[in-house]
Amino acid sequence: MDNYGTGSIIVHLLAQPLYRQYLTTNAHILDGKNPHIKFKKVGFTVSTPTLEESDAEALQHYFPERDFVPLMEVLATVNRHTGWMGEFQHWQQRHHHGRPEDRVVYAGVIGIGCAIGIRKMARISHPLSESELENAVNWYFSVDNINAASDRVLQLTDRLELPKLLRHTPDHSHTSSDGQKFEVRVDSLNANHSFKYFGKEQGVSVYTFRDERDLLWHSLVFSAADRESAYVIDGLMHNDVVKSDIHSTDAFGYSEAIFGTSHLVGVSYASRFKNLKRQRLYIFRSRQHLDRSEWKIKPTGYCDEESIIQFWDDILRFIATIKLKETTASISSAGSIPIQSSTGCIMP
Repeated sequence: MDNYGTGSIIVHLLAQPLYRQYLTTNAHILDGKNPHIKFKKVGFTVSTPTLEESDAEALQHYFPERDFVPLMEVLATVNRHTGWMGEFQHWQQRHHHGRPEDRVVYAGVIGIGCAIGIRKMARISHPLSESELENAVNWYFSVDNINAASDRVLQLTDRLELPKLLRHTPDHSHTSSDGQKFEVRVDSLNANHSFKYFGKEQGVSVYTFRDERDLLWHSLVFSAADRESAYVIDGLMHNDVVKSDIHSTDAFGYSEAIFGTSHLVGVSYASRFKNLKRQRLYIFRSRQHLDRSEWKIKPTGYCDEESIIQFWDDILRFIATIKLKETTASISSAGSIPIQSSTGCIMP
């Protein structure tokens, strides 16, 4: 079958469920089954249901108030059960003089993770030398090693029963991501000026991914000038420990391209909008002759079916590339597929 025929089938498969969802949504409104939506003279609003107060007893009574657990003991205990330290391997397979001692790795993790700094950490960690600590960090603390160590901790937490009690539905995993702005006072390739957030200074965006069990399973640092939505798919494709069935972001993590891409990678995208009535809704042009006079929620634009059909092979190549982790979505989407989201197409 040629590319046009395959693309036409895909458009049909996408148009059917979208149309049925319009029917379901409007039927619930007309039947009074959706009490959260309110219509005004112009547009509509959706109110968030109030959360019920939990009857669960506070946990602070179960923990000592005057005793403290040293961070070194926490790291050693976690390492004993997960072996995360084994992931810190030398960049070179040969021509190195063995692994550093455990205390050196612990000092490096604490110095970087607690923003103490390597030099200061070496000065306050007797009898650790500065050269010894710097050598360990430079040759053993690669991004891949740190991610692999983090995944080991996630694998253990994923097997525990207690965090699973926080899941609303045991068979589905709901994840979310959000960004924070941090001022950077040193030279950095990621830092950028933003008067809104940093005044005359520079800063970066730190984008973190969590699931409903509060597992922090990925984080990214990028320029404060970049839109967060470009990195949502990067986090969803990051590891094989936390699998997301439904993912939520705020408006900064939203774009039309993310809807299409998340659907193709098997994740339902449920963004949270402050002004939902301002968002443009789409339907496929093949459904334009349907009677929508009684619909309360109506589409205002059409998906670009011709672009989907024409570039379907490129779209498949794009999705296969990021699912195989040959590259990230934020890099490969920068001009690799010549379909503009402004056309109303649901694909990137």
